[in-house]
Amino acid sequence: MIELRPFSSLGHANHGWLDARHHFSFANYHDPARMHWGNLRVWNDDWIAPKTGFPPHPHRDMEIITYVREGAISHEDSLGNKGRTVAGDVQVMSAGTGIVHAEYNREEMPTRLFQIWIIPTRNGEEPAWGTKPFPKGERGGRFVPLASGFREDSEALPIRTDARVLGATLKAGESVEYTLGANRFGYLVPATGEIEVDGVRAHARDGIAISAVECFRVTALADSELVLVDAA
Repeated sequence: MIELRPFSSLGHANHGWLDARHHFSFANYHDPARMHWGNLRVWNDDWIAPKTGFPPHPHRDMEIITYVREGAISHEDSLGNKGRTVAGDVQVMSAGTGIVHAEYNREEMPTRLFQIWIIPTRNGEEPAWGTKPFPKGERGGRFVPLASGFREDSEALPIRTDARVLGATLKAGESVEYTLGANRFGYLVPATGEIEVDGVRAHARDGIAISAVECFRVTALADSELVLVDAA
């Protein structure tokens, strides 16, 4: 099954400083048909105004992956971690037994990002945070693991769950295949561009929910930047 979820159908909440689209039920947006996709629980498409952000707030027992599309996000947490993640790069927070964090756009321009929450397979561990640059050129024409719970993905940021977050960039006319596995759940979003997935066409920021498919093929109809979650 390959199901298109158009950007116009997503949940929407505009708080002024934050303009958020929700691929899955979140906060005041509730759709019983879009509660999760396998162990993928949240995919938020956020616009954050300059010099604003999320004040300190707690999390526990969740893997939270932030993919920055434009601008940058600055992180602070109760472990003493501080860092700045810029466009094209990724940060991971394993909330574990509990963590308090804040995320701010300290830039002079808006920040756009995807925030992805995946339910952990392992609970009861200490919280952790990390960030890593992933140059887009290294993702040209192929999916590269950005965050992963699989030991073989040694270059990816570690997460405590049976899932991967992958990125790819495709030039117009290029194609890439991904072996998902018929028992797993894929969720693909083109951050930019336009693509076709086994005959289903999607524009930038649409969601594509994939299940009961062993392998699928993505073709770029325009230069495209892709983010994929491979979930259990």
